[in-house]
Amino acid sequence: MDIDCLTFKQTGYFSDLICDYIDEKENLKPFYNRFPKIENFKDQIEEKLANYPEGNRTILYDELQAQYKGIPVSKKTRKNLIQLKEPITFTVVTGHQLNLFTGPLYFLYKIISTINLTIELKKTYPKFNFVPVYWMATEDHDFDEINYFNFKAKKFQWNREASGAVGRLNTEGLREISKAFTNELGAGKNAEKLKALFEKSYVEHTNLADATRFLANELFGDIGLVILDGDAKSLKGLLAPYAKRDIFENLSFSNVSTTIAKFNEQPRTYNIQVNPREINYFYLREELRERIVLINDKFHVNDTKIDFTKDGILKELESHPERFSPNVIARPLYQEIILPNLCYIGGGGELSYWLELRASFKAFNVTFPILLPRNSVLVVTEKQQRKLEKMNLSVADLFLRQSSFINKKIREISNIEIDFSSQKKLLIGQFKALYKIASQTDESFLRAVKAQEVKQLKGLDKLEKRLLKAQKRKLKDHVERMTQIQNELFPGQSLQERNLNFSELYLEYGEELISMLLKDLHPLNIDFTILRH
Repeated sequence: MDIDCLTFKQTGYFSDLICDYIDEKENLKPFYNRFPKIENFKDQIEEKLANYPEGNRTILYDELQAQYKGIPVSKKTRKNLIQLKEPITFTVVTGHQLNLFTGPLYFLYKIISTINLTIELKKTYPKFNFVPVYWMATEDHDFDEINYFNFKAKKFQWNREASGAVGRLNTEGLREISKAFTNELGAGKNAEKLKALFEKSYVEHTNLADATRFLANELFGDIGLVILDGDAKSLKGLLAPYAKRDIFENLSFSNVSTTIAKFNEQPRTYNIQVNPREINYFYLREELRERIVLINDKFHVNDTKIDFTKDGILKELESHPERFSPNVIARPLYQEIILPNLCYIGGGGELSYWLELRASFKAFNVTFPILLPRNSVLVVTEKQQRKLEKMNLSVADLFLRQSSFINKKIREISNIEIDFSSQKKLLIGQFKALYKIASQTDESFLRAVKAQEVKQLKGLDKLEKRLLKAQKRKLKDHVERMTQIQNELFPGQSLQERNLNFSELYLEYGEELISMLLKDLHPLNIDFTILRH
C-alpha cells in the first residue's frame, strides 16, 4: 500500500469553515469545546465523567440489549455492549442516514474513523474503555436522499411512496432492486458475497432500520461496532425534559440564533449550514413526521388537524416521549444526553452545523463533544495507478476541475510553448515608453494608448486560447485518456467518496477492503488520504 496526503484546502472540495477549523484558526475557537488531539481527550473524559448521569447509562444498556435481541453478535461487540454498563466506558460516535446499501462510499470512512479512534484512545488511556457507535438516523424523513446508490455509473433507485420516519418503512420493492443489482454484478467470489449481502439485508428484513442494522453489523460487527437506533421510548424518555425546554422556552432557537449572528461577524464569510426553529421537534407517528409549530397559543402539527393546548402537549410529552422526534438542531443534543460520548465524527457539512450548537449545549448543561472530521479518501487501484504513471499524471492534478486539469496538462506536454506570459511582459514594457510620450500631451491621447494596450493584451489572450485549443485537437487521444482516468477516479466530477458505492471497491478487494482501510487510515491525521493498492 502506497499512501499520500493532501491538505483539505489543497483538494478544493471543502468549505472555508472546515478548512479554518482544521487549521485551528483563532476566530473559531469559541465555537467548539476542544480540538481533536489525543492529549485533549484527557480533559474531555473528566468533563463527561462529571456530567453524565449514570442512570442514563443503565437505560442505554437495557435498550441496546433489547435492540440486539435475536441478532448475531460478535465477541468484540458483545464485550463492548457489556462494557457500556461500566462508569469507565465512553463512546465515540458517528451518525449516518439509512442510505440504500450504505449509499456513498464515505459511510465506510465514517465508521472506520470511529473504530480506529477508539483503538487509539485505548492505547493512550488504558484505564478507560472506548466503544465505537454508529447512530442510525432512523427518524429522518428525507426518503429521496437515501433511496438509491450508484454502481458502475448506474443508479439503482428504490421507487415507492414514502412518508414518516424512514427507519419504519417496509422493504417492499427491494427484491426487484436486488435482482437488478445481481444482474450487473457478474460472476466471481466477491460478486456472490455482495449478492448475498444485499439479499440478506433488504429482502430478508421487513423494515429499513432492521435491514441497515444487519448490513452494518455484517460489515463491522466483527471489529466491535455497536449500532444504536434512537427511535426508542426509553431513550426518548431521557430527552423529554430537554424537549420541554425547547418547546416552551425556545432555548435552542435563542442560543443557536445568537451563535449564527456571531458567525456572521467573522472576518471571512461562512455559509450557515442550518437555521434553528422556535420549536425543533417533529411529531412522530406511523407514516407521519411533521413539524410542531405554535399558532394562536396552540401547538399545531404541520399539515395535519392535530392540535395541542399547552397542558395537552405537556401530557403527550410525558406519556408518549417516543412521539417527539428531534430535528437537525436537537438531534445532536439527544445523542449526547443518552451516550457517555467524547467525540462526534462526521463530514464537513455535519461538523459545520455542529459548530453552531455549542452555546445551546451549554444552556442545557450538556457536555459538548470533540468534533473530528472523518477520514476522506481516494482509493487508486493498481490498474489505475499504471494508467497514471503511463501518462505521467500526479493524483494531485486530478483534484483540479476538469477544464483546468486538461489545460494544465496540455501546456506541460505540448512541444510548443503555449504560455504567452513573456510576450505580454514585452508588450507591457513597450507601452511604458508610449505612456511617457502620452503623458506629455493631452488626456485623450493617454486614453487612446491605454485602450490600445488593453486591446493588444486581449488579442494575445485570444491567440493563447486558440493555440491551446489547437493543441487539444492535435493531442486528442491524450486528452481523452486523461479525461477517462479523471472520470474514473472522480465520477460525476466529484470526490470518489461522495459518489461511488462501496460495492465497486469490494469487487476489487473483497473482504480485504475493510481490513485495508482499518490498517491505513488514521483518524487524528486530518488530511485527505490517497491510497494506492
